[in-house]
Amino acid sequence: MKAVLERWPVSRETQDRLAAYAALVRTWQKHINLVAPSTVPTLWSRHIEDGLWLDEVAGPVQHWVDIGSGGGFPGLVLACFAAERAGHHVDLVEANAKKSAFLRTVIRELALPATVHCQRIEAAGPVLGRADAISARALASLDSLLGLVSPSIQPKTVCYFLKGRAHEGEVADATAHWHFDMVKHPSRTEAESVILEIGNCRPMAA
Repeated sequence: MKAVLERWPVSRETQDRLAAYAALVRTWQKHINLVAPSTVPTLWSRHIEDGLWLDEVAGPVQHWVDIGSGGGFPGLVLACFAAERAGHHVDLVEANAKKSAFLRTVIRELALPATVHCQRIEAAGPVLGRADAISARALASLDSLLGLVSPSIQPKTVCYFLKGRAHEGEVADATAHWHFDMVKHPSRTEAESVILEIGNCRPMAA
């Protein structure tokens, strides 16, 4: 925790929320699989840090939509920041009922400005349509992600997809089916990790 917060300084209030969130993850992890068990000891550097990085890259976003939220990374980390920003909100789309129950518990206990939508992404069009920005981590290939969100998002919506070592191949595959603008943000701590900032996405003409 200390090393991560030295790299990504946050307010005392945000730090307290993140610590409480991490404690809830560890408690619930005993009953449902929120993260890979081997990563629980490094929860801050393996999971929470990605959300801190994303907030720095994207800056304050009034309305985030996090898809395939799972245990809440990065969506609930973004919600911890949103709690200090008037009028900011995070929607989390997660189809698994048990994980959705966990997300709602964190939101309630930490008083976060966030809403959980327990549904498949394909059914969340109205939620996606309200997004200023969309986030996804460890969910699907870039080609698949663009297929999931592009029918519903507004032209102004920016997507931030956290990717690992396979991202170059995913980008190459996606360019066969999609036009989009992209900025690649490399990680400070993981040589092969990036955030792909995607805008102006539209399908390739048949």
